[in-house]
Amino acid sequence: MVRKLSRGVALAASLAVLPLTAACSGGDGKASGKASDESSPVSAVVAPARVEVIAELTGCEVKIRTEAEELREGVCQTSVGDYLVTTFPKDELKEVWLESASMYGGKYLVGPRWAISAKPDVLKQLKTKVGGTIRDLSQPSQPSAS
Repeated sequence: MVRKLSRGVALAASLAVLPLTAACSGGDGKASGKASDESSPVSAVVAPARVEVIAELTGCEVKIRTEAEELREGVCQTSVGDYLVTTFPKDELKEVWLESASMYGGKYLVGPRWAISAKPDVLKQLKTKVGGTIRDLSQPSQPSAS
């Protein structure tokens, strides 16, 4: 019972913060729902799914704010900008989280079992440090006609 309650509280807390982080993520008016094809020198290297490791790679001393079975979140405040690092024990949980985040729009830097929420210019800088793909969640993905 306590486990389910803490899980629900953690998920609700992370979803409650999404409007704030998405609002900060701005956008450039382009909505593709697809990953950006910008390449970076570290595009072949992607950070592992640990908040502390990702934070260290980005030059941040992270403050953990959510610790749950489904996700861990840490807040980073750096000279580059503020951002939220979220990690997941399974990629499926990351995709559920991103699907929920899509209702708020915005761009996210996404890797295997992790996502970073920040303003687009901050995401571009972080991508060079941790790899990943910038995903625009401004509009739902449209099936492609083949």
